[in-house]
Amino acid sequence: MAERGAILPGRVFVDDRGRTAQLHGIGLQRVGDRWLAWGEDKAAGATFTAVACYSSDDLARWRHEGDALTAGEGDIAAGRIVERPKVLLRPDGRWVMLLHVDGPVDGEEGDYAYARVGFAIADRPEGPFSYVRSERPLGNLSRDIGVFQEDGVGYLLSEDRDHGLHIYRLRDDHLGVESVVATLRQQANPVIGYESPTMVRHDGRYYLFGSDLTGWGMNDNMYTSAPALEGPWEDWAPIAPVGTRTFESQVSVVAPVGDGYVYVGDRWDPADLPQSPAVWLPLRIRDGAVQLEWRDEWTIAELGA
Repeated sequence: MAERGAILPGRVFVDDRGRTAQLHGIGLQRVGDRWLAWGEDKAAGATFTAVACYSSDDLARWRHEGDALTAGEGDIAAGRIVERPKVLLRPDGRWVMLLHVDGPVDGEEGDYAYARVGFAIADRPEGPFSYVRSERPLGNLSRDIGVFQEDGVGYLLSEDRDHGLHIYRLRDDHLGVESVVATLRQQANPVIGYESPTMVRHDGRYYLFGSDLTGWGMNDNMYTSAPALEGPWEDWAPIAPVGTRTFESQVSVVAPVGDGYVYVGDRWDPADLPQSPAVWLPLRIRDGAVQLEWRDEWTIAELGA
């Protein structure tokens, strides 16, 4: 096995070109013998330029595979907000990218009133992806998103400021939403849910992670679990030690690696978004509880990978 590179939480990744890897708000999954990641290219700040694609065999050293989706017209025009790229393999072998698509609306840039999920499709996971359409899922607002898939069925996890955090079943073609599976809200503030959701299945239970609604500011991210997607869902609990604000990060994705998981978080710097650091840490689930601890340096060998 090749020697694994070291992951340094709280720093940016540098790619094979010597540039800061634009791995913000990413989607991550294992594809064959490597990991692929799709991230927001923040070169223009908050507004859209491209979704960048990278590959790695150790989650520490990243090769730039090119732009998976580039700015075009309408929903993905330059100056729009396009975030949280998440990619699923469809049963027919094609790849679908889901996105949070927003602003400008009525000439007001970045007001987050559009609140839709966008869909793009490609023949290869690296792209290029062709943008297809957007929607408000079943008429609901959709901002920060995540995805989940099992047995060929795709699910969209979507924050709806008016109603909570929805788990939606996707259509068979993954290019739209079919139905609501469950809607979750916060215990302390049951009017709203959590944003930036991600989910895994471990030992027959589903574990759902999310962040509170504090803009660019960090908070104590939370998780819940259930025996079925429909619930019943347990009370929310902190992912990391209370008061650390999830080690100053916002969860983007939790992905299986070896016999554990990797927590991928963003440490947003609104004054310099392209250089916003990454917080990647080993995460384990034991006896139904999530364990996330700080490491100054680590490799995926700690997770048996």
